[in-house]
Amino acid sequence: MIRVLLVDDDAIVRAGLRLMLGGADDIDVVAEAADGAQVPALVAEHRPDVVLMDIRMPGVDGLTATQELRARQGAPEVLVLTTFHTDAHVARALRAGAAGFLLKDTPPREIVAALRTVAAGDPVLSPAVTRRLMDQVAGDGGQGSREAAARARLDLLGPRERDVAMAVGRGLSNAEIARSLHLALPTVKTHVSRILTRLDLNNRVQIALLVHDATPQDGSPPGS
Repeated sequence: MIRVLLVDDDAIVRAGLRLMLGGADDIDVVAEAADGAQVPALVAEHRPDVVLMDIRMPGVDGLTATQELRARQGAPEVLVLTTFHTDAHVARALRAGAAGFLLKDTPPREIVAALRTVAAGDPVLSPAVTRRLMDQVAGDGGQGSREAAARARLDLLGPRERDVAMAVGRGLSNAEIARSLHLALPTVKTHVSRILTRLDLNNRVQIALLVHDATPQDGSPPGS
C-alpha cells in the first residue's frame, strides 16, 4: 500500500481527494492536515510514503513545509499541488526537494498514477510545464553567479557521473540513459545514487535543475 498524507487548507479539497483516492486499492490516505505546521507530527505518527502538499496555506505554507520535511533523514516524497503552473513557488518547491507537482485540475486517474510514480522514486513533471519552469528559473536574477556555482558543483563528479547527470538533465529515464551511454541499468542507478550523495541532493529533479543552472544561456554544454 502507498500511504498518503493530504495537506490542504481547504476541507472540501481534502474530502474530494480522499474520496477519489479511496477508489484505488493500492493507496491509503492515512491522515490529513490543514496547515504545514501539522506535517512533522503527522509524518512521525503515520509514516506516509508520499505527502500530497498544497502550496498556498494561511499558516505554514507548503514550500516551507516541504523544505523542512525533505531536510530530514528518511523523509517521505512530496508531491506539491498548485493552481497555476507559472507559480514561482513551484520552482522553489522543486529546489527544496519535492518530487514534482500536479495542477489541481489534473484528472483523477493521473493523480493516482502520479502518486504511484512518486512512491516508486521517480519524479512527476509535465514536459510542457517543465519547460515553462525552466524558463522561469533561467529568468531569475543572478544567473551568472548561479551558473558558476552550479558548474563548480558538477565539477565534483567523475566523468561518467557527469555524463549521467547531463542525461538526467535532459529528462532521460534510467533505461534511456543506459541505452544512450551503453551502460547496464544497475550501473546507471548506482551512478544516480552517487550523484545525489556527492552533491547532497534529494532527487532527480534537483539534478536536472542543477544541470540547467550550469548550462550557459546559449545552450552549449556546461564547461564547454
